[in-house]
Amino acid sequence: MLVSYSLVSTAVVMFAFQLYLSSAYEKQGNTNSKAAFKFSCGAFMTGFVILFIINRFRFEFTPFSAGISFLAALNSIAFSFCSLKSFSKINLSLYSVFCSLGGMVLPFIVGLVFYDEKLTAGKIICLVLIAAALGITVEKGNKSGGTIYYIGVFVFNGLSGVLSKIHNDAPFEKTSEAGYSMLLALWTVIICIILILLNKDENIKLTKKSTGCIIGYGILSNVANYFLLLSLRKGLPASAQYPFVTGGLMIVSTIICCFTPDKPKKKEVAAVVLSFIGIMALCFLDR
Repeated sequence: MLVSYSLVSTAVVMFAFQLYLSSAYEKQGNTNSKAAFKFSCGAFMTGFVILFIINRFRFEFTPFSAGISFLAALNSIAFSFCSLKSFSKINLSLYSVFCSLGGMVLPFIVGLVFYDEKLTAGKIICLVLIAAALGITVEKGNKSGGTIYYIGVFVFNGLSGVLSKIHNDAPFEKTSEAGYSMLLALWTVIICIILILLNKDENIKLTKKSTGCIIGYGILSNVANYFLLLSLRKGLPASAQYPFVTGGLMIVSTIICCFTPDKPKKKEVAAVVLSFIGIMALCFLDR
């Protein structure tokens, strides 16, 4: 399990930095739907190239992997759409909570119910503490409504982990983890190109900084998700992996904030402490 947790820990750090790049891209004025599709297209195009290199310049294909990766690509774009809409409709801090809870809870439940993963004291303590940590970070905001987008963010972010678990454990012929990730990236690029051509929003030209954000995000995101697939293949249960990712991301993101003008607040530090305790419980009691 040490190798699996090392892979997940590395992925968590990469996820934290990708959030910074995503935020930097939005601050460049790239806020409409077409800009969002361009971001996804460029990021996954970059990811495809990186994964092609990781996979030793081999392209793999099986009908099952192609089908699941297509669903995962649709799910990824649906999540991006709900996220984009939610930023103008709902409280941002509550958005973060629903996003994190979906990514943690749905794979947790699926792993226990459909894959006979054991419900241990470590998993229970970790889930409860991280849910509590997410809860105390919620702030009141002026935005209201948009319930459908809360649900969309929760479900689609959670389905990402569920689809990864399905692909990993299904008895059908399938590609390697890198091969699956390449198919997912390729499907996403194809779908995004179609959406860009059909989209009638104003066309925003990308600056060097925006392009850098896209490339950096593409490398970090695709490699990090590849590491999560590897950890599943090495036997780490989904019910352990995704609470670890959620708690770890909160910790690393807060540490990064300490070195920026946006210093973490007391309740955010308290949330990190709860997350750290939850992760320690998962590592030492989940045996």
